[in-house]
Formats: sequence, C-alpha cells, structure tokens
Amino acid sequence: AQLHGNYIVAQTRDGLVVVDAHAAHERLTYEKLKAQMAATGIARQLLLIPEIVELPEEDAARLVARAEDLAAVGLVVESFGGGAVAVREVPALLRDGDVAWLVRDVADDLAEWDVSDRVGRRIDAVLATMACHGSVRTGRKLKPQEMDALLREMEATPNSGQCNHGRPTWVELKLADIERLFGRK
Repeated sequence: AQLHGNYIVAQTRDGLVVVDAHAAHERLTYEKLKAQMAATGIARQLLLIPEIVELPEEDAARLVARAEDLAAVGLVVESFGGGAVAVREVPALLRDGDVAWLVRDVADDLAEWDVSDRVGRRIDAVLATMACHGSVRTGRKLKPQEMDALLREMEATPNSGQCNHGRPTWVELKLADIERLFGRK
C-alpha cells in the first residue's frame, strides 16, 4: 500500500517495512548511473530539439567550461550565447525529467566545487543530482506492480538502505513491537 503519496508499506516475515519511495528510487537510480559509468559510460538520449536553458552568465560559463566532464555523465551542453546553454543530450535514465531544472541544479553543484576538488567527487555530486531528478516524485500514485518492482530492486541493490543524502530509505517495525503497541503482548 502507498501512504501520503510517498511511503510504501509492505509486510515482512516478522513485521512490516515503511519505504520512502522517492529516497529509495533516487538511490537505485544513482547506483544504476554509477554502474553504467563504470562499465560502458552512461547511456545518453539525444534530444530531438535541443533544450535552451537561460542561466546567469557565470553559471552558463561554468557549464560550458565543464562540458567534457558533463558529457562523461551523459549531459551534453554547449554555449548558446550570453547566459544560455543548449542541452543536446541527457542521460537516458533521465529522459523524461525536467531538463532545465536538472541543468540549473548541476550549475549550482559546479558553483560549489572548489578548484581543488577531485574530479571523482565532482562526478559523484553530478550523478547524485541527476539521480534525484530521475526519481519518483512525492505525490505520484504508484501502481502495485511499480511498488513491488521498487521493493525487489531494493533487495538486489547494495547500499539501497540509505539515500544519497545519508537518510534511511526504509524503516522496519517488528511484529512483536506492533503487538506491544496494541497491548497484545
């Protein structure tokens, strides 16, 4: 069952779990992006019509200066004059996401990076931002099959118990504790 447009409640052998669907899906998407990057590179989706994103000029300049790093994570951008960038490709896993929102968040990430930051840390930060944008949104009603698929994928994915921000993706209530709450034991 889904509660409040975000939480999945599922029975376990000895109790129940409550899963934060957005946080869990975000972690799963992040792990997929990392695996793709390590294997063959992140699969890209070419946009039929490039998306033009207006930004402050310094943000656009940062994105263009890091175009090679961004292309490595599946985000292909180029200057479109002034404070605009043209987005030509996005990671295939994120093809249905809000491209402008993603680009603005990546620009914010770039603004926070110190020049001494390791490239690996930068890429991880961009992947985490991308994963957030490619995840199930709070308020989206999930079908039973989607909830089940998310739970099965969590079982098969290392590190799925914690979101990219360090919070738990699920909590468990033991049957004994539930029974105690109702004065049964």
